[in-house]
Amino acid sequence: MSDSNSPSDTPPTVAPGTARTVLVTGATGYIGGRLVPRLLEAGHTVKVLVRTPAKIAGVPWLGKVEVIESSLDDGGALEQALAGVDVLYYLVHSMASGAGFESKEKAMAETAARAAAAAGVGRIVYLGGLHPANVELSTHMRSREAVGEVFLDSTVDAVVFQAGVVIGSGSASFEMIRHLSEALPLMPAPSWVRNKIEAIAVRDVLHYLVGAASLDGPVNRTFDIGCRQVLSYAGMMKEYAAEAGLPYRVVLALPIPAPRLAGVWVALTTPIPLSMSLPLVESLQHDAVSREHDIDAHIPVPAGGLTPYRRAVALALGKERDGQVETTWSNAGADADPLPSDPDWAGHTVYVDERTFHGDVDPAHVWTIIEGIGGRNGWYSLPLAWRVRGWLDKLTGGAGLLRGRRHPGTLASGEVVDWWRVERIERGKLLRLRAEMRAPGRAWLELSVEPDGTGSRYRQRAIFFPKGLSGKLYWLAVLPFHSLIFPAMARNITTAAQKIASADSAEAGSNNTQGSP
Repeated sequence: MSDSNSPSDTPPTVAPGTARTVLVTGATGYIGGRLVPRLLEAGHTVKVLVRTPAKIAGVPWLGKVEVIESSLDDGGALEQALAGVDVLYYLVHSMASGAGFESKEKAMAETAARAAAAAGVGRIVYLGGLHPANVELSTHMRSREAVGEVFLDSTVDAVVFQAGVVIGSGSASFEMIRHLSEALPLMPAPSWVRNKIEAIAVRDVLHYLVGAASLDGPVNRTFDIGCRQVLSYAGMMKEYAAEAGLPYRVVLALPIPAPRLAGVWVALTTPIPLSMSLPLVESLQHDAVSREHDIDAHIPVPAGGLTPYRRAVALALGKERDGQVETTWSNAGADADPLPSDPDWAGHTVYVDERTFHGDVDPAHVWTIIEGIGGRNGWYSLPLAWRVRGWLDKLTGGAGLLRGRRHPGTLASGEVVDWWRVERIERGKLLRLRAEMRAPGRAWLELSVEPDGTGSRYRQRAIFFPKGLSGKLYWLAVLPFHSLIFPAMARNITTAAQKIASADSAEAGSNNTQGSP
């Protein structure tokens, strides 16, 4: 579920008679996708408004909600969707930019406010950004403030939360801190890394959002929310490094703000694309600290208290390590989705070399080659290149290619295959090997086969999670070798399978001949 199973993760159960019917917009996003199951657990009836229902096709809560396919641009459809709804959760904020961005965001909010009023909705709940007063805000922070004001000025009661950096597995802010902290031990940075930041754990954000549905009204105001612990951005990176077991990080604050240059640097050194890194960096140009804690009089803090920053980091790292990331920033939109969609890859920079090959051969014969790979059978491409890599691995203290395998034809989960270990096997379909070689990152090799017409389709993926800048440079260095090794490997595995098929066919023909009168 969330980043822990502690009592503070348990969503508040609504009192008898206070269950609400709610409509969540932004359910395909990072916060919205986590909010929906918690609203359900709290006893509320939930509708979700999505433009592309396919984006939530695999979520576990799909069968418990009413899905409405529409857009926030369509006021009439939105009004119909809001029929019978008590609370509208408006969790939409584009990371796009360009001419007309702010006016479009504001127009969408005005459409939602009018539709909510016409449908008789009791409350709008919005999550905006934490920012100081009386300063010139960035375009995106200004837009978020303007959207909040639209709701507060409407005839519908509104609760507008203002949060700073959200820390959770898969969040864009957390990914930015994580990758910047891991990239370099000595980091020159713009002067804004000294700015004061009050972060908040994603589970605490969700606690407040769920609680807003049952508030006695009217409320109609903003609430600053945070962990009540103030750090500089540089301090957050150092605390992350300490929690992640990295050497002490030195952050040199240079006397220049350079938000655009910093945004480009973030895009180059983290999985965050430039379209997101620029607004994220711009939002850090000012202090982001709560000015009031009035929310305490309306929604009690979670059981066990608010989550301190370093604890939030530990929870996020644990979820990523265990492959239990619920939602990620990368699934929120096409321009922010450079990563493969496998759930286990959430929250990581990932490099993939993928090859497919069709062969006029039964999938069972291809599987025989896949399950027998490595050891004396080899890797079906440029043996010298594999041996050289094995020697280099040995020289650096790694496993090398000399461990071989237990059985020449069969594998089981957890077994060794040269410098790999079997992580997953679906016999007849898929073999996933986890690398135990020395490398600045984590690597997998995935081989699979499936029927394709009268033949088979072989699929091969080399997957690499780089660790810091050295990992990214490593991937670039081995790309030329991959371009030689992996295409040949895909072809040769299919060719070897065809040879087995031919041998089986010849043997069957021989047996038939011997058995004829």
